[in-house]
Amino acid sequence: MSNKRLFQEFAVPTYEQWREEVEKSLKGASFDAKLLTKTYEGITLQPIYREEDVKDLAHLTGLPGATPYIRGTRGLGVAAKGWEVSQEIGEATPEAFNKAVKHDLERGQTTVNLLLNHAALLGQDTDTGAGMARDNHGVAIFRREDVDVALAGVDLARYPLFLHTGFVTLPMLTLLLAHLEKTGQETTCLKGFVGADPLGTLIADGQLPCPLQDAYEDMAAVVKWANQHAPGLRTIHVMLHPYHNAGANAVQELAFGLAAGVEHIRELLKRGLTIEQIAPKMQFSFSIGSQVFMEISKLRAARLLWSTIIEAYGGSPEAQKMNIHARTSAWTKTVLDPYVNMLRASTEAFSAIIGGIDSLHVSAFDEAIRPANEFSRRIARNTQIILEQEAHLAKVADPAGGSWYVEWLTDQIAQKAWGLFQQVEELGGMLSAIKSGFVQAQIEQVAAKKAENIAQRKDRIVGTNMYPNIEEPPLEKEKFIRGAAQQADASNQATLLQSLQQTRITSPEWIEQAVQAVHAGATLRTLAKAVLSAENAPTSVRPLRKKRAAEAFEGLRQRADQYRENNGHRPTVYLASMGALAKHKARADFSAEFFAVGGFAVLRPAPAASVEEAAAEAIASGASVVAICSDDESYPSIVVPFAQRIKAARPEVVLLLAGLPGTEQMDEYRAAGVDDWIHVRTNAYQMLHDLQERIGVMS
Repeated sequence: MSNKRLFQEFAVPTYEQWREEVEKSLKGASFDAKLLTKTYEGITLQPIYREEDVKDLAHLTGLPGATPYIRGTRGLGVAAKGWEVSQEIGEATPEAFNKAVKHDLERGQTTVNLLLNHAALLGQDTDTGAGMARDNHGVAIFRREDVDVALAGVDLARYPLFLHTGFVTLPMLTLLLAHLEKTGQETTCLKGFVGADPLGTLIADGQLPCPLQDAYEDMAAVVKWANQHAPGLRTIHVMLHPYHNAGANAVQELAFGLAAGVEHIRELLKRGLTIEQIAPKMQFSFSIGSQVFMEISKLRAARLLWSTIIEAYGGSPEAQKMNIHARTSAWTKTVLDPYVNMLRASTEAFSAIIGGIDSLHVSAFDEAIRPANEFSRRIARNTQIILEQEAHLAKVADPAGGSWYVEWLTDQIAQKAWGLFQQVEELGGMLSAIKSGFVQAQIEQVAAKKAENIAQRKDRIVGTNMYPNIEEPPLEKEKFIRGAAQQADASNQATLLQSLQQTRITSPEWIEQAVQAVHAGATLRTLAKAVLSAENAPTSVRPLRKKRAAEAFEGLRQRADQYRENNGHRPTVYLASMGALAKHKARADFSAEFFAVGGFAVLRPAPAASVEEAAAEAIASGASVVAICSDDESYPSIVVPFAQRIKAARPEVVLLLAGLPGTEQMDEYRAAGVDDWIHVRTNAYQMLHDLQERIGVMS
C-alpha cells in the first residue's frame, strides 16, 4: 500500500482542531501558560510546529556542502569522513601525556589534543610559578625537549594536532617546529590546528601580559607562515567557551563569538593579509550545553551567519566555510552524583554531531573533580565511537534538516544573534564591547536568571538540586603529579633573547632564527619575551567568571559533610507527619528530598496518632529542624497546638510547614511559632543556606 493511499484513510486535523482538543484537556488552564516555553534566549517555543512556520525561510532550499552551509560544509556531511575524535589529554608531564596519547590513539582517538597548563598558556616557564596555583590539569612545557617527549613516536603526518596556545602562537609553534626538525618531519605534514585567541584569553583571565596589538602581530606572522609552509594547519582561534562557562545563552555565545572572529579579521586585514588568506585559517571552538535542539540549531545558525560575514568581506565559497571544534559543556557537569555526567555528556555529544561539528571532545565524567584517568578517558572516548559506529550518526548528512522545529529555531537563533552582533559592531567591535563591560553585563544578566531558576529548582540538576543521594561516597581526588621544576641558564637565555629581538617577528627569517634558538636551549618564556614589544604594557578588562551550574548546591552539601565530620552526624530534620497516608505522603516525600538536597539527614517515622504524640516524638528526636507534613484541610487544627508544644519545650528548634498557607493563616501560624514554609516555589538554595547558617552548619 502506498503512503498516499495510507494517509488517505485518515482525516488530517487542522491546527485549530488540534488546539481545540488540547484546550479541552487543559480544563480551563491557560494554553499559553501551560504549553508555551520561554527560553533564556528570549525565544518562545510552541508545543507543535507546522509547515506554515517555515514556508518563508530562504535557507530551506540549501544543500549540504553549499553556501550558506547551514546544512554542513561537506557535500555528504559527516558521512563524507565522519568527525575527528579529539579528546583533550590533560596529563601534567610530557611523559604521562605521551603514554596516554599513544594509548588512546590505538583505541579510537583520531586527533592529538595537547592541552597546555596555565603557565604555558601565559608564555611562562614552569619554574617561574606563574599561573601554577590555577593548574589542576594540562601539560607543563618548558623547552623543546618537553615537546620531544610529549610527542615521541606520534606521527603528525597521520594524526591532526589540536593545540590552543593561549594569547600568542609563535612561542609554542617554534618549539613544535624545532621538534619536527629534530625528528625529521616536514612542516607541510602539519594539519589540524595550532593557534591562539587573545580576545578569548583576555575576557577569561581579565588580563594579557602585553598590548593586544602584540598578540595580533603574532597572529599575522603565524598566518603568513602557515599559508606558505603548512597549508593544512589552522592558526586563528575563536573560543566561545569563556562565554558559555560564564552562563551565556546560545544567542550570546554565537553573537560574541562571531564578533570576536570579525575583530580578528579586521586586525589581520590591517596587517596586509587578504580574506582568502585569513578565513580558511580560522578555528571556532564551541561548548555544547544540555538543551538538545537549541544546541543543534546554534551550530547550524553559526555556519549560516559566518558564511554571510565572509561573503560580505568578499570571501569565496571555500573561505566561507566555518570549521567547528566542540567540547561538551563544563558548565553542566557536577561534583555530586558524578556518573550522571556520562549521560549529560552523551546528550551534548549527540547535539554536537547532529549540529555538524568537525571535531569533538567529550568531557570525562570526573572532569569537575580531578584530572581524567584511563577509565574516565575511555568512557568519554567510547561515547563518541558508539554514537558513530552503533548509533550510525555519521551516515546521514544534516539529519536535523527539514524538521520544522529545528529549521524554525535555527532561523530564530540566527536572527537574534545577528541583532546582538550588530549591537557589538555599533559599539566599535568586540574589543570595545569588552572594555566597556557590555559583553560582561549581557552575560551576567542571563547567568543571574539561570542561578535564580536553579536555586528555585525550576531548572533541575539531577543528583544535586533534585533526587540527591547524600550517602553516595565521593570520588577520590587523585593526586596531581607535577613535573619537576626546571631551571634555565639565565645568561644563555639573555643572549638568545637579545639575538631574537634583533629581528622583527614579521620578518620571514624570524621563525627560522627562533627554531635555531630553541635548539640552542631557548625556553618558552624566552620565546614569548621575544615576541612581545618592548612596551610590554598589560591589557586589562573585567573578566567573565567561569562557573558551573551546580556550584551553589554543591557548597551546601560540602558544608553538611564537614558538619558530619566534625560532629559525628549530619544536620537533622524531623518530619512530623500527621493524618492518613493520603494526607501527608506527598508533602513528606517533597520535604524529604528538599532537605536531602542540602545534605540534611531526614528522620521520617510513622505518622503520629495525635498532635500531642507527634510533638513529643519531635522533641525527643533532638533534631534542629522540624517540618510539619499534612494537607491544607488538616493544618488549621494541628499546626497551632503542635507549634506551641515544640517551641515551649525547645524554642531553638526551626519549625517549618510543608505547603503555602494563606495570608491570614500565615500570621496565625507565625504567632504560634512556625518559622517558615517550604513549597514548590521556594528558593531552595536560599532556604537551605539560611537553615544551615541558623543551626550552626556554617560555623
